[in-house]
Amino acid sequence: MKVMILKDLSVLWSLFHVLILFILLYRSKYPQKKTFLLTVLFMGPLILLNIVAFISLGSEKMGQLFLLTCTLPSLIFFYLMSKDQKWRFLFTFCFADTAAYWIIIVTNMLEYYIGDGKNILIFGSRLLLFPLIEWFAVRYLRKPYMELQEAVSKGWEIFAAMAALYYLLLVVMGNFPSIIVKRQEEIPAFILVLILMPLTYCTIFASLYRQLLLYRKQQSERIWKEQRQQLEAQLENQQRVHKIRHDLKAHAITLSGLLVSGKVDEAQSYMWNMIYDMDTSQQSFCSNPYLNSVFSHFSNKFKKLEMELQLDVQIGEEELPYMELCQILSNALENAWDASKELAADRRKASVQMRYNRDYLIIRIKNHCKNNIYVKKGEIPKSTKGGAEHGFGVRTIQDAARKLEGEMLCYTEDNNFVLDVMLKVL
Repeated sequence: MKVMILKDLSVLWSLFHVLILFILLYRSKYPQKKTFLLTVLFMGPLILLNIVAFISLGSEKMGQLFLLTCTLPSLIFFYLMSKDQKWRFLFTFCFADTAAYWIIIVTNMLEYYIGDGKNILIFGSRLLLFPLIEWFAVRYLRKPYMELQEAVSKGWEIFAAMAALYYLLLVVMGNFPSIIVKRQEEIPAFILVLILMPLTYCTIFASLYRQLLLYRKQQSERIWKEQRQQLEAQLENQQRVHKIRHDLKAHAITLSGLLVSGKVDEAQSYMWNMIYDMDTSQQSFCSNPYLNSVFSHFSNKFKKLEMELQLDVQIGEEELPYMELCQILSNALENAWDASKELAADRRKASVQMRYNRDYLIIRIKNHCKNNIYVKKGEIPKSTKGGAEHGFGVRTIQDAARKLEGEMLCYTEDNNFVLDVMLKVL
């Protein structure tokens, strides 16, 4: 009786920690409290039913049925819960299940070959190994893996397929036509598979980590580019202010000379001409000096490309979160400039609309793009210079918008790339 209790407890312990390992690596689309409640309500009864079936049918029979009784139902449930759909989710699910199943198979074999028949070894080894792999996941894997899932949305297909095949390989080799310990001639090949699996996953995660490093490098380059753009805009403003001060000094000398000579009418006429010249030479796109600086910088940049920029900015001098707004506008207009470089001159066009809608500031930036570019609503275009023109800056815009309790949406429509940003203004 005690032997069976230890074995049953080890099975319950294993199933519980398979769930924990997966939860450590996947991202739910629901808040944490709702995710926990739904997981308990679905996975709790499912685990208990599998425990009962294990006790009733035995380990050999359940090893053959486990894919249908637990793996597939939990896959469907978590797929509906997951923020990361398709291949990212499949890789995470298969990796967690494969790692846990690997521990279960290895501990079963250890108990069969060197155990004392009392299930003390299988219980003790699982009691130790599952928390150990979870510690490793939390300590070294979880943070970069979460960052990677957020950063990289494509290219997961091959990794997901490998993970799924490894899981099926372990299930089939370990249980069909009977459990592996009853097929002694296949043990050497199975051990090689057990050794190869961790090595393969190390290769996969090394490849994913290189992608993460590339993502971080692109982030650093983007930040440097933003800082350079801001410095260029500040330098242009400083040069403009310096020129105005120099011109005012010259105008003051002229006006002083006219007034000393008693030529009041000539002085008045000169002053009005001076005011007119300053109004026409000073670019003013909006009342906000920070945003005006961004618009001025890109207006000059677009003119050099013979590109038309249309502005419809309906804001005043009210206080705005200019850091985030400048970040959004700079990245969006830089993307528009990049997208227009390879277009014909008559198609180089961009527009900016800014207006209020109740408690929100609505921004729409639109520019012509290549005819073969397609971005579905809700998707983030992949960052590739020389490929999709709108890339890394879009994620920066999304981060800035969410920081202000807003949201961003981009898509293509009628050969135009459209970027909509909604920001909450307090």
